[in-house]
Amino acid sequence: MEKKHNDFYIKLRAQISAFLEKKNFKHSDILLMGPDFFHLLVKLSLDPRVPTEKKVKLGAAVAYFISPIDLLPEAFLGPIGYMDDIAVAAYVLNDYINTGDIDILYEHWAGEGDILAGIQNVLTIADKYLGQGLWQTIKNNFQQTGSPE
Repeated sequence: MEKKHNDFYIKLRAQISAFLEKKNFKHSDILLMGPDFFHLLVKLSLDPRVPTEKKVKLGAAVAYFISPIDLLPEAFLGPIGYMDDIAVAAYVLNDYINTGDIDILYEHWAGEGDILAGIQNVLTIADKYLGQGLWQTIKNNFQQTGSPE
């Protein structure tokens, strides 16, 4: 999984960077967090200190990132299609923060800036731009993943 993770991470970072060089996208800071969120999800899901029930949600978020079939498909929308993937990652990471070891989160964070502020920023933007019904559907699906909440 580690090689596949690195390949996807590098491809994602290159895709987003190329897109942002050509476009003036309002939420470029959020798009740039995508590869770092993906990296963090993978690292946490592989860490033996993370409880299994959390790994299920983390793994589901990784699968959502990789899957070509999601609510905002990258094949049609380009890098902007990663916005729902990034929102899902932020939602799952926020859940991890609320019930997990934050030190492990910081240990694996390879991005720039504060991870907690980044997660909150993404969740705020998702609430505003994904549409209440769509965003609630996504959150409900991930609430049910891994543990009965």
